Amino acid sequence: MNAKGQHGQDRPDQDDLRQVVWAVVASDIGPLLLAATEDGLVSVVFHATDDVRDKALERLGSRLGAEPLEAPGSPLLAEPIRQFAAYFAGERHAFELPLDWSLISGFNRQVLRELTAVPYGAVVGYGDLARRVGQPGASQAVGMAMGANPLPVVVPCHRVVERDGGIGGFGGGVETKRQLLALEGVLPQPLF
Repeated sequence: MNAKGQHGQDRPDQDDLRQVVWAVVASDIGPLLLAATEDGLVSVVFHATDDVRDKALERLGSRLGAEPLEAPGSPLLAEPIRQFAAYFAGERHAFELPLDWSLISGFNRQVLRELTAVPYGAVVGYGDLARRVGQPGASQAVGMAMGANPLPVVVPCHRVVERDGGIGGFGGGVETKRQLLALEGVLPQPLF
């Protein structure tokens, strides 16, 4: 985020200091760390215990070049926090948030952007998603893109399943994936 000089060249200014704010919020699948920049939601981290949170914030600060600040009352987090609460309450089926895609690029970004078109309550296979982005032989690469997803739930990698009916792996753990798919009505709710 540089100001442009007279001849279109970048010149650093105060705006170069990127603001990153975060909060840990409770959810039906455990504590989630939500982080945002002025461009939008940049990261969602599952199971945000103190240790997980600290490691995630260190990685985030390193990747974005800014010290993340805990700011649960920040206007940058207000809407993401509200929409996550509504999603887990079953009142929201699609997230409508600005997203900061700066943590992901290339093929992975292309796959994840395509994934945002998979609606609530639906699933897609790894191979199907590879075909949608014009790379029909790239099922494994699609799996790698799912693992690199910095915005799970909002960019619904939990909706990508195996061709044979298995639910596949998941960065937040298979049980978390199962809970999200049950919430969306794809799988039955557990009995207990």
